[in-house]
Amino acid sequence: MTLPEVRTPPRQEERPLEVVTARHPLRWLGAGGVLVLLAMVVSALVTNPAWEWDVVGQYLFAPSVVRSVLLTLELTALGIVLGFALGTVLAVMRLLPNRLLSSVAWGYVWLFRSVPLILQLLFWYNLALLYPRLSVGVPFGPAFFDFGTMDLIGPLTAAVLGLALHQAAYAAEIVRGGLLSVDHGQREAAAALGLPPSRRLLRIILPQAMRTIVPNAGNEIIGLVKGTSVVYIMALPELFYQVQVIYNRNGRVMALLLVAAIWYLVLTTVLSIVQHYVERHYGRGRA
Repeated sequence: MTLPEVRTPPRQEERPLEVVTARHPLRWLGAGGVLVLLAMVVSALVTNPAWEWDVVGQYLFAPSVVRSVLLTLELTALGIVLGFALGTVLAVMRLLPNRLLSSVAWGYVWLFRSVPLILQLLFWYNLALLYPRLSVGVPFGPAFFDFGTMDLIGPLTAAVLGLALHQAAYAAEIVRGGLLSVDHGQREAAAALGLPPSRRLLRIILPQAMRTIVPNAGNEIIGLVKGTSVVYIMALPELFYQVQVIYNRNGRVMALLLVAAIWYLVLTTVLSIVQHYVERHYGRGRA
């Protein structure tokens, strides 16, 4: 007896899977609306003669404006270097087990973060009203020599002092936060190797803390570039003060304010690019 032959149905040809892109009409609608708004803003800037772009081009690289930009950079550099140097010392003092040093550092941060920067600048600028002469000698004893406060603290020195001391309070918290972000095991491992405390800080802890310090420090630097405009109260010819002098003379207020805005945009953009590469340098090896 033979079994009947079983015929299998012919296999259908398999069709390749198709990838269907999800459609997001609301996104395209939103993007189109943003493009329209940007086009309207650009058109308003270009077509409105009140912006006086010819005046902007005339004063953008004027010698007095360029000198004021250089002074702005000088104030920023001095404020950041001195501020972060003092801030690092204060941050280390805050972390020490010595209660006196820790309390002094905390008090400094509390005081200089509580008083507005403009008041600090005015205080240093008018220090001679409180102490006409300063002396150097034995504490609570005879003085070796003295000098007039007005001769020692001029407008530029007062501006640097105010900016640096104010910045040190914020830098101290930035550095302290970075140091605390380093795993405690790194400190223990460095101590187990017999490294002295200063070498542990400079070679082990601080390079790792820079990953946290750099982004916040970059924000502070960019903020200080704009914050230097406060020193106009001391008649220092930085960028904001200089454009005020020019538009008070020729009456082209908006054009000169636009000159200052363009320079601030250029300076902050360059600093943002530098910050990006510094962050990438210290971020190497991060998982």
